[in-house]
Amino acid sequence: MIHLQNVKFLNLIPPVAIKDNAAFVTTEIDTKGYDYATFVVNLGVTDIAMAALKITECATSGGSFTDVTGLDADGDTDTDGATSTLPTATDDGGVFVFEVDLRNTERFLDLSATAGDGSAGTYASGVCILSRAHDVPVTAAERGCLNILRA
Repeated sequence: MIHLQNVKFLNLIPPVAIKDNAAFVTTEIDTKGYDYATFVVNLGVTDIAMAALKITECATSGGSFTDVTGLDADGDTDTDGATSTLPTATDDGGVFVFEVDLRNTERFLDLSATAGDGSAGTYASGVCILSRAHDVPVTAAERGCLNILRA
C-alpha cells in the first residue's frame, strides 16, 4: 500500500492575488472520517512578516472558530523544540507545515493567515491533506481532486 494514495486533498488558499495587510480567504475543512490532517502553506514573494498564521477549530460548520493549542506560528513550539516565528520578508518560497492529530480537535478546522502591512504584501497558497481515513477514498472526486494521474 502507498499511504499517500489513500488521502484527501483540499484547497485552503487557492493561488490568487497578493495580499497586503489583509486576511487570506480560506476554506474550512470538515475532518469527519479522518484521524490526521497536514496543512501546507506555500509562500511566494513577501515583503514583510505575516501578521498571523495558525490553525483554528470549531465543532460546527460556520461557527465561531478558536485557536488550536500548539498550532500558532507566532510563538508555539515547533517539532525541533524551538519557538516558532511567523514567516518574514526573507522567507520567499518557504513552506510552512502544521501536523494535526484530529482525535484531539473539533470537527471543523481552518487556517487563519493574514499578510503583514508592507509595500506590496504576501503571496501564498495552501492545501490540507486529510489522512488515516476510516473509509478509504478511491475516486479522484472522493480524494478532492479533479483528476489523478499515475504511472
